[in-house]
Amino acid sequence: MTGRRRGPGLRARVTLLATGLVAVVSVLLLWLGWLLAGGVVASVPSLPDGTTVVVDGVRVRAEQLAEVLADNARERVLLAGSVAFVCVVAATALLAWLVTGRVLRPLREVTATAHRLSVESLGERIGHRGARDEVAELADTFDAMLDRLQAAFSTQRQFVANASHELRTPLAVIRTELDVTLADPDADEAELRRMAEVVRAATLRAGELVEALLVLARTDGLGVGATGPVDLATVIAGAWRSARTEAEQRGITATFHDGNPTVIGDSALLERVAGNLLENAVRHNLDGGWIDVRTSRGPQWTTLTVTSSGQAVDPHRVAELFEPFRRGGVDRTAHTGTGLGLSIVRAVARAHGGQVTAEPVPGGGLSVTVHLPSVAHL
Repeated sequence: MTGRRRGPGLRARVTLLATGLVAVVSVLLLWLGWLLAGGVVASVPSLPDGTTVVVDGVRVRAEQLAEVLADNARERVLLAGSVAFVCVVAATALLAWLVTGRVLRPLREVTATAHRLSVESLGERIGHRGARDEVAELADTFDAMLDRLQAAFSTQRQFVANASHELRTPLAVIRTELDVTLADPDADEAELRRMAEVVRAATLRAGELVEALLVLARTDGLGVGATGPVDLATVIAGAWRSARTEAEQRGITATFHDGNPTVIGDSALLERVAGNLLENAVRHNLDGGWIDVRTSRGPQWTTLTVTSSGQAVDPHRVAELFEPFRRGGVDRTAHTGTGLGLSIVRAVARAHGGQVTAEPVPGGGLSVTVHLPSVAHL
């Protein structure tokens, strides 16, 4: 619901203000003219006593001449000034009304567009083409805001659709397994255990996805929480303990080059960054592949770079890897992971005032670098 406008509108107020100012000035000028006319006429030369003068067909004695002339002059000034006053005030009101209407037209367009807007009609724009003044700047700013809103709503709809798709898969697996098992009257303990393992894996996958969504929402919406000095070497070591088992099972070797950097940030989120990068490096690697982890500190940025072997990545699709539910540039086709790993990495880096870059490795694989502000620049 839109609020009802109280009192006269801006156009009426500007018109009243301009008309009032002109009226006050006109009255002041009329009064000054009245005083000056009387003063000028009062200074006429005096005539000998007893002399009479005809003024407008009326005989006037010499000693009354100045007073009569002054009264006549003031009456004429008042008559002519009143006519001029009415004309000037009327012209000012009309001109102010027309000019303000023309000037405020883009504002009315902004208001009308805002009233018409909804989630389904965010494509409307004002498209002001008049004079490039402050009002035009406001209209352009409003259009730019609509561009950002439309992009945000589009991203949100896509994100919700992808999240729903991802959550529907493990829920469907759980329901199918339960229905099949319950429909089998001869299901033995082994069948029940198999069903339980499948359900357990599906619930773990759904839990990981929900947790990742919460982390992403928290980082994008609330930013960084409690901050303090964080040793990247310690963070990487803790993250590697979770990924080491799968790496050893697949024969993947990891090399660490520690530059002993320290950054200011949220240790839990930064550990999630390192964990996501290492998990991706293992999950999307080749059996018998390699991982190279480097940290370094420069005058402006402290960097964490995770490079790994793997399948060839199209350089034109590297940017897509940071979009939600993208895995290796393929939209929702992998059977492991949540598809939010690099999205969370980017969100956490931005929340810390940093950025993330990625580039393909010649021969196959990917190199991801997280840039965080150095301690001296925080």
